[in-house]
Amino acid sequence: MPDRPLRAVVVDDERLARRELRALLAAEPVEVVAEAADADAADALLARLDADGAPPDVLFLDVQMPERTGFDLLDGLAAAGRPVPDVVFVTAYDEHALRAFRVSAVDYLLKPVDPEALAEAVARVAARRSDAAETAPTGRLGADDRVFVKDGEHVHLVRIGDVRRFESVGNYTRLHFRSAGGRRERAVVARSLTALEERLDPAVVVRASRSDLVGLGHVVGVDEAASGGLVVRLDDGQAVEFSRRRAQDLRDRLRL
Repeated sequence: MPDRPLRAVVVDDERLARRELRALLAAEPVEVVAEAADADAADALLARLDADGAPPDVLFLDVQMPERTGFDLLDGLAAAGRPVPDVVFVTAYDEHALRAFRVSAVDYLLKPVDPEALAEAVARVAARRSDAAETAPTGRLGADDRVFVKDGEHVHLVRIGDVRRFESVGNYTRLHFRSAGGRRERAVVARSLTALEERLDPAVVVRASRSDLVGLGHVVGVDEAASGGLVVRLDDGQAVEFSRRRAQDLRDRLRL
């Protein structure tokens, strides 16, 4: 089991079902951080948690809901390149089990939920996360550290401090950087923006939005945006907009 409770979001259109699942999860090493009654609400909720840097570890997800199904929610997250938590389906319908495992669900529980089956599902999620933590690289990458990135058949060894912008591209991240010869280059690293951010020294980069990180050393100008956020000008001419939520962090970093 992890050294902290699993952070969970419960998504089900039936209030009673959400309440019963919460009661069962109270006996497990799980903290239910939020719940939603449909896929649209869950989509917005997950976006907010991601933006706050506090995404859930696991989604307890119903299948049949008004307007959009649980599968529709997952398809939308994947299509937008957004992080998808581990998923445990909790449903009254057994005919969707095969599709559930095709989307790599950790488990598929039928209502009414059996407490032992739920405990086993929680243990599977915890084990998956523990295995991932053991194999993940450790330590922060500072300005002088270097990473390998790929551009077609070309591989670059890039100094982190030379990266102006880290741009989310699905489950990968595109780096905008200056080559050793001073040329503007772009290349892709096989890590999501969120996973990469966890490895980077926060003194070197700052989060602009769900889709961008910015190298602080490359900021040459800051303007107010009509949205209430900020638009940052980088030393290669790019402009990156900071959401209103993230703009204050930038102001604090730059002491604006």
